[in-house]
Amino acid sequence: MRACTLAFALAMLVAAPTQAAQPTRIAASALTQAASLREAALHDPTAWKVLESLTTEVGPRMAGSEGDARAVAWAQAKFRELGYDKVWIEPVTFPRWVRRSESLAVLGTHAQPLRITALGGSPGGTVEGEVVRFADLAALQAAPAGSLAGKIVFVDYQMQATRDGSDYRNGGGIRWMGPKLALDKGAAGFLMRSAGTSTSREPHTGSGGFRPGVTALPSAALSTIDAAQLARLVALGPTRVHLALDCGYDGEATSYNVIGEITGSARPNEIVLIGGHLDSWDPGTGAIDDAAGIAITMATGALLKPLHPARTIRVVAFANEEQGLWGGKAYAERHANEVARTVMAIESDLGAAPIYGFDSSARALQPQALAQIQQVLAPLGIAWMPEQGEPESDIGPMTEAGVAWAWLGHDATHYFDLHHSADDTLDKIVPSELAQNTAAYAVFTWLAAQADGGFGSAVKAASK
Repeated sequence: MRACTLAFALAMLVAAPTQAAQPTRIAASALTQAASLREAALHDPTAWKVLESLTTEVGPRMAGSEGDARAVAWAQAKFRELGYDKVWIEPVTFPRWVRRSESLAVLGTHAQPLRITALGGSPGGTVEGEVVRFADLAALQAAPAGSLAGKIVFVDYQMQATRDGSDYRNGGGIRWMGPKLALDKGAAGFLMRSAGTSTSREPHTGSGGFRPGVTALPSAALSTIDAAQLARLVALGPTRVHLALDCGYDGEATSYNVIGEITGSARPNEIVLIGGHLDSWDPGTGAIDDAAGIAITMATGALLKPLHPARTIRVVAFANEEQGLWGGKAYAERHANEVARTVMAIESDLGAAPIYGFDSSARALQPQALAQIQQVLAPLGIAWMPEQGEPESDIGPMTEAGVAWAWLGHDATHYFDLHHSADDTLDKIVPSELAQNTAAYAVFTWLAAQADGGFGSAVKAASK
């Protein structure tokens, strides 16, 4: 089955129209080396050791926290330990949000506590009110203006598990848009079923659509089990709750993008950029989100160093992705003059389950080179999936500026069981799957570095 799929994909790639004046080629020697690299990476312990180190020695790394500062120091030391040629930091300043305490209690005849977590950016506050349940965001949008005065909105949408994680658009969208909608309709507080796919009493946090200095209402996510409990209580009749959050913005903080480089042996001014984000939310140790991405990409650079890649390999541990892509935006702004010479960018930020798909912005421009890369990825179970991928979060700002991107798609079926919750811990990651991820990144990064020609990176003309 896989062989037939691969043959079809390669045929489609070669047949695809090309707009490139000079097709990019990859030498047979580089492909042979990539195959050997793939097998070596499957048995290399570096990624696991890096992942274990970050989650154990640093733990939670919420942006602006003491753990975040220790993570920055850890990343610099780890890059040096792994033998990177250059290591440096670049400042990233952002509003600091802090969480101190949170609670939700049902009042009256059925009094009981329920498990919640404040949404990132939420203001603190203590409110009591009757709960009004909505099945989804559309139902809340349809509520008449002013109809929720003094009420506590509860959006009870259950995210669905999918391989591509696509229903996060709905679950995450409720978290991002729901509090403002509730405020606009007069509500005193906002609750939602966690944007998660597990049945658990661990609630999932994550940023809401809050900004410092803008009026907002206390907002929190219920664990999926407690959301179901609240829904049953509301079905019994009017239900009042007491919501108490001690959290909020507290000035500014400065963290850092931490960058390590392996200097290119033939074209050192041309860059293949890979990375993940260093920060995490505070309930767990951020293993899948995104210590795994840091481990995969740090290990990739270390594996490639002895091979003397032609282009420079730049690994970026981005700051504060979770609360607004601050590190990715700062990097894109600071390195705006490097767009054309950043040959390719790719980020790992969807856990460490097996990678199943491959796509790139160069799909029409350089089909032959992508077909060559696919040949070496295929034994890892990775299929060519044109038009299925998109750039991960932190590299988004630089790809919008014109940097070519690739996507190695992780199976996200169980990713949102753990995402942004206390269950995001090291024990959830399967070492053999992490090794498959590292092998895929090592193969792709090596071949992008060795390719004779580019993949379409060019500064985009400013829109009028």
